[in-house]
Amino acid sequence: MIFEYETLKFIWLILIGVLLIGFAITGGFDLGVASALFIASKNDKERRLTLACIGPTWEGNQVWFITAAGAIFAAFPFMYAAAFSGFYLALLLVLIPLILRPPGLDYRNKLPSLAWRISWDICLFLSGFIPSLLFGIAFGNLFLGIAFYYNDALMPHPTGSFFTLVNPYTLLFGVVSLSIVLTQGTLFLQLKTDSLLNQRAKKIAQLFGILFIISFSIAWSWTVFKIEGFEIASLLDPNKSLTPTTKEVTKGIGFWLNNYHTYSWGYVAPSLSICSVLIALIFSVCKHPGMALIFNSIGLSAVIITAGFTLFPFILPSSSHPNHSLTIWDAASSKLTLSWMLWATLLLLPIVLSYTIWVFRVMRGKVLEKDILKKNSPY
Repeated sequence: MIFEYETLKFIWLILIGVLLIGFAITGGFDLGVASALFIASKNDKERRLTLACIGPTWEGNQVWFITAAGAIFAAFPFMYAAAFSGFYLALLLVLIPLILRPPGLDYRNKLPSLAWRISWDICLFLSGFIPSLLFGIAFGNLFLGIAFYYNDALMPHPTGSFFTLVNPYTLLFGVVSLSIVLTQGTLFLQLKTDSLLNQRAKKIAQLFGILFIISFSIAWSWTVFKIEGFEIASLLDPNKSLTPTTKEVTKGIGFWLNNYHTYSWGYVAPSLSICSVLIALIFSVCKHPGMALIFNSIGLSAVIITAGFTLFPFILPSSSHPNHSLTIWDAASSKLTLSWMLWATLLLLPIVLSYTIWVFRVMRGKVLEKDILKKNSPY
């Protein structure tokens, strides 16, 4: 099986999208449950029950995020280097709360002190809330462009700061991300629990599901009709190894609609984002949390597909030096690297998928109060 260089670049864009979707769906359980820890659970016993829902699977869910970062490093090293330079403080703010999650889950119940437990509960809440918000802010900045340029040695130089990344537009994307992740997490809680916690989770899912539909509609409309998009003005040969600085890029209002004009079927993705979440809320009200979770996962996937389709072929636009913007055509690794990585992925990805499905199948069913009250329970 031999692919052209252009095809390999596109395949790796799709594969990284699959990894991000895998993390959004499974990691969304953990981030959403942690973000809803204090609004879904009203006492220590309910918080123990809530954390027991994600305790057995969160480590495996996190692997999707790590693998996606590794795939970006190997497949699109220019993007990896520029993103870590431009988002350094933001990435640190994501990683620190995530680092707090393992000790939070492991040590929370080591002491009976209420102050000890609440302190770890706050850490666990932050481990869900901060990354969920910042992931959305990062995506919002992709549409505005990141302030960076390349010097003669092709070293990326960020010209902005962390505070230039936060503005009303990107905060709206943060609300989009946080709301759908909270919907994902609380639907998972509805599936895994019963009694008052189940009912409370259902109400919270309705609230944040509606918030997602409203905020996503505004964010998409704002992006395609009001934000200056990027467009490649010069002709590139995707089958060649290209330098990011040798193209001409123009900016203009409505350019983020270019792909929709060329491929009208692209409108399916943003439409599916809204419709799937709406159907999920209906199933939630009708007490079918399993189906609700499936449809919300479809909606979450459609959001990521919408972002990728709108940006294509850009993966990291530059607001300060548009000609230095990164696309999948000029930010990719060599053809040999992409080929060998593809073979490894075709071998290993089905194993990861099968194992993930098997784990969730083994861990299926309700988490009951009597289970966490056992002496050997870690929660």
